[in-house]
Amino acid sequence: MNRFVLVVLVMLFSFNAFTQNKKHKQVENAVAALIKAMEDGNVNALNNLAANQLTYGHSGGKVENKQQFVNAFATGASDFVKINISDQTIDVVKKTAIVRHMLEADTNDNNKPGHVKLKILTVWQKMGGKWKLLARQAVKPPVS
Repeated sequence: MNRFVLVVLVMLFSFNAFTQNKKHKQVENAVAALIKAMEDGNVNALNNLAANQLTYGHSGGKVENKQQFVNAFATGASDFVKINISDQTIDVVKKTAIVRHMLEADTNDNNKPGHVKLKILTVWQKMGGKWKLLARQAVKPPVS
């Protein structure tokens, strides 16, 4: 009987680990898709990745809803030429994921070249079988 309980417990822990790894990979892929859509200025992809309830916070304090976020890419007000992310962590709790990373990017907002380095926090939620960006907040890293 003890052996049976041990086998069942091992199977449950293994299934849970597999499920967590699968969710982690799905979120990682959603983040990569968002980065690509931002670099490409792909309004359709951005629309599909963002939740209708999106709240998108910039490092300067500006906060946008989904329509404003997507419109910034459509008009060229937000234009990422190249984005590099590093030090990414992903924590998944049921249907919610918290992602943190460093973002360093070359920009061309309103045809004005620039460079940014930011700490990013995003919150993703699984909706209709897909991971959607629900919230984003950027902060400038401390000067070292």
